[in-house]
Amino acid sequence: MNPIFRISRRRLLQIGSIGALGLGLPQLLQASAEPGGSRRSARREKSCIFIVQYGGASHHDSWDLKPDAPEDIRGPYRPIPTNVPGIQIGELLPKLASMADRYCLIRSMTHSNGGHDGGMHICMTGHSVPTVETPYFGSVVAKVRPSTANMPSYVWLQNLAGDVQPRYLTGGFLGSAYSPLRVGTDMDNPAEPGFRVRAFDTPADISQDRMRQRLNLLNEAQGRAERATGIESNMHRFQERAVDLLTGPQARRAFDLELENRSMRDRYGRHALGQNLLMARRLIEAGVRLVSVTAWAGLPPGERFRNVQTWDMHGNGAGLGSIFGTGAFGLGWALPNVDQAVSALLEDLDVRGMLDDTLVVMVGEFGRSPRITNAGRDHWPAVYSAMLAGAGIRGGYVHGSSDRQGGYVRDAAVRPEAFGATLFHALGVAPETRLSPDGFTRPASTGQPIHSLFV
Repeated sequence: MNPIFRISRRRLLQIGSIGALGLGLPQLLQASAEPGGSRRSARREKSCIFIVQYGGASHHDSWDLKPDAPEDIRGPYRPIPTNVPGIQIGELLPKLASMADRYCLIRSMTHSNGGHDGGMHICMTGHSVPTVETPYFGSVVAKVRPSTANMPSYVWLQNLAGDVQPRYLTGGFLGSAYSPLRVGTDMDNPAEPGFRVRAFDTPADISQDRMRQRLNLLNEAQGRAERATGIESNMHRFQERAVDLLTGPQARRAFDLELENRSMRDRYGRHALGQNLLMARRLIEAGVRLVSVTAWAGLPPGERFRNVQTWDMHGNGAGLGSIFGTGAFGLGWALPNVDQAVSALLEDLDVRGMLDDTLVVMVGEFGRSPRITNAGRDHWPAVYSAMLAGAGIRGGYVHGSSDRQGGYVRDAAVRPEAFGATLFHALGVAPETRLSPDGFTRPASTGQPIHSLFV
């Protein structure tokens, strides 16, 4: 290899805090300019906020209650009417009940993997049997519908806990250019006092002027390399964009919740989920294409931190307290926070005229078991629920159903492939879009969209 290229690569990695982003930012920006990205029509591109109920949320106690089932299946919560006649949801979701006309429910999600790691990989790829390198939805969207603003295409807010492999931080077989920028880990989240996004910080010994000087040196070296080899490259343009992103105001402002008024922050909720969803709205508004948000509801006052698996509610047998309690692993804490934050998000997007162009998804890797054991419910992938809103999704609609005890699909089963194809369709991505360089293999999805979910 020509030594000039080795120098330019080394200098590239020294620019600002590019390495701290966990990816090659210039390469990411170059990938964002691939055909099929910025050359699309002038209409507003669709974006997505994907709320991940990591751990597996109980459908019995939220979206698909079974009031006529035995007590050890139905639990203590009762269904309440929504603003759509004939649709009922759980009593701990009153705000969402008042706006059921803005979202649809799928009550017949299903797959066969009851492990957190395998179930999450299925959930976030839309493939029943994904390979180790199958990319998540956000990585696919970053490739085929990248941001046209000087912003990352794909951001992940709040980490997943340690019992899943960190595939969500990679781009799968698409490569690191399509991995997300992750912000927030455990208690380092925007609900905590003094939180600050550090992804755009430069090392203490490198000023912005010095960074610009390094960029100029790098461009000169690349120019010599291009003249020596006769191969023209646009990498310098993407390096300039990377430095602009690191040093400019646009990205920093998008991540800065201090620019929001207090009443809006209060409306979303001063807990991790509320503040992360508010940040997600700001990021979508600034041009990020897909934001995944781990639906951690934070900690009740006085409770110690354990991990971010809010929804893995096994109960007293696992030392987590009752699934129906108000602790960090109790629905009495988690569901009211979801109700507050997600209702605020849907209302905020609607008022801002963004809901038509923003798909909102909320789902976990599976549901919870029908039978309550030791004040908890176990993993249950046979049937569970998902919520979708915006981007042409039909509001006030329920697709599919579970049986009388909420244990199995009764009708209109939705497999991961159909779910993935539906999300891609909502975002303007043909499911058959090929992701491999040869243009023939590795389609984005092998499923078919559920067209009845759309208006």
